[in-house]
Amino acid sequence: MAAYGVVLTHVAFQTGLDPATVPGAIAARFDFFVAVFFALSAFVLWRRHRADHHFGAYYLHRCARIIPAYVVCVLAVLLFLPEAFGTRPGVAVAQFTLTQIYLPQGLVGGLTHMWSLCIEVAFYLLLPLLALTVGSLSSRRARVTLIAAGAAASLGWAWLPVVAATPDNGWPNMQIWPPAYASWFAVGLLAAEAEPLMPLVRRTRRSRGVLRLLSQRWLWWALALAIAWAAGQEWFGPLGLVHPSPAQFSLRILAGAAFALVVVWPYALAPSPRDLLARPTARTLGRWSYSVFLWHVAVLAVVFPLLGVPLFSGNPAHIAVVALAVLVLSTAVAAASYELVEKPARRAITGRWGARHAQRREHAQP
Repeated sequence: MAAYGVVLTHVAFQTGLDPATVPGAIAARFDFFVAVFFALSAFVLWRRHRADHHFGAYYLHRCARIIPAYVVCVLAVLLFLPEAFGTRPGVAVAQFTLTQIYLPQGLVGGLTHMWSLCIEVAFYLLLPLLALTVGSLSSRRARVTLIAAGAAASLGWAWLPVVAATPDNGWPNMQIWPPAYASWFAVGLLAAEAEPLMPLVRRTRRSRGVLRLLSQRWLWWALALAIAWAAGQEWFGPLGLVHPSPAQFSLRILAGAAFALVVVWPYALAPSPRDLLARPTARTLGRWSYSVFLWHVAVLAVVFPLLGVPLFSGNPAHIAVVALAVLVLSTAVAAASYELVEKPARRAITGRWGARHAQRREHAQP
């Protein structure tokens, strides 16, 4: 779901869907599905690795999960997509190392959305340190307090003078560096801390209302759309690619955290086999979703000339046909990427490590 939300926000922008309309305002802030990505990653990884300190295996599995498909996508875009032709060598190298956000004008056509993957990878790198410090605390209350305090403190990132001066001073845009998004990851970390308490909630009659409320999926999705609509208004902050002030950026981050919370928490804390997202088709799309995210901007760049549709036309028919084409083609490319790159690469990398690990254990036995 999150990947397709990101697809739709890019389609809406490039087709010229009017942000002054209700659908346009909501679609403009579907970039908050990036916050959903971050929260989901934090929820899954914190639940699994807070107390599991096998960090070698953790890093290997993270690399096997994201790097092979990413490298193939970057290579294809740099070689074949006209928007990426003429990329400077240093910037091209930065695409492969996921360090492009740390360079001035380091984003490349067809790969501009990868800034969020840079943030995600920074979280992956930092997670073991969080597990060894915050995660090692025996008190859940202390862990929750530290996570919440870190999230609150991160809202001040954009206000730091060195950050506020960018990118006008020729430096990279430091507003989109990892510390700015700590609150989005905190949504998932806090959900992982709350999850073990849910059996207690089920046993308490007075608290069962919380579960019933969380189970009202339509309510939370309506609230998410309301947050997106509000954040898509001009009185909330600038629209499009206008660089926000520190106050506007902090407000946008706060809205993204709220959006992620109302989308992720109901499913994380009150899962149900009856959920639409629990069905086999949704699970299959979920497996492909990473590659949908990787490829959709390149697919979007190809679809416009293929259909003969101009950029930013604002024509409803153009918007509909481009959205349909991008959703279908991105899904098809993602399915191929998953079957031909992601799955075999992950199996080869993790399988080889597992075999070596087993051999070491066998030799270590007396």
